Amino acid sequence: MKLATLRLPGRTTAARIDGDQAVEIVAPDVGALLADPGWRDVAAAADGPRHPLSTAGLAPVVPLPGKIICVGLNYRNHVLEMGRELPEYPTLFAKFAEALIGPYDDIALPAVSQAVDWEAELAMIIGTEARNVSPEQATAAIAGYSVINDVTARDYQNRTLQWLQGKTFEASTPFGPFLVTPDELEGRSMAVRCEVDGEVMQEADTSDLVFDPARLISYVSEILTLRPGDVIATGTPGGVGHARKPPRYLADGSKVVTRIAGVGELVNVARRDG
Repeated sequence: MKLATLRLPGRTTAARIDGDQAVEIVAPDVGALLADPGWRDVAAAADGPRHPLSTAGLAPVVPLPGKIICVGLNYRNHVLEMGRELPEYPTLFAKFAEALIGPYDDIALPAVSQAVDWEAELAMIIGTEARNVSPEQATAAIAGYSVINDVTARDYQNRTLQWLQGKTFEASTPFGPFLVTPDELEGRSMAVRCEVDGEVMQEADTSDLVFDPARLISYVSEILTLRPGDVIATGTPGGVGHARKPPRYLADGSKVVTRIAGVGELVNVARRDG
């Protein structure tokens, strides 16, 4: 099953994707839908108004997550690219909902930064409460997967040892287009790809993750309770602009295409903010 959050005049709604149609579900967005313990049955049974997917406006698939937990340095090739050793524990930081944009919205390039970089990532969306769960138990907490690009202001990120300030500029982070339930993916690894202005910058497979989704959920659940609608961004592979020689960053008008096989595609244009 694939779910999305549609933008309609004066409102948003959760929707189930049936081929080229989006079927309204009685919930204002996917996050609100996931708060219902019976969300799978509700979504499967929905028979609301239908909208052509080709013309539907899509919001971030979960517009207002309670938590967005991001993982740094989680692809082996990216860790080596950045000149670091493989981590013993996941490197965690947070992002806030104000950073999120829809899958086809413009990325706002902040006027104060000249070093905005791309980071294609697989996102996990939590479907059931998880606290102190084992990796074996953790997979049951995954409602589905989505695509996110953790667009990063490298100059702000590297001002201090803490990364937060470079990671959560408003209207910087495309997220969507869908929540794809795990059964659609059959447990397989997924190809991750990012193109900037038609040039392939990142190309990897989720089999290269240092900490896989189950281990990440288990680890985060030791620290705090994960709740329905929470998001975990699992990290980016090698090929980021900051690691290139010379470094390369997004400019006004840069087109960024972020694709994960079986999950979906984001298409965004970077626009200078102010």
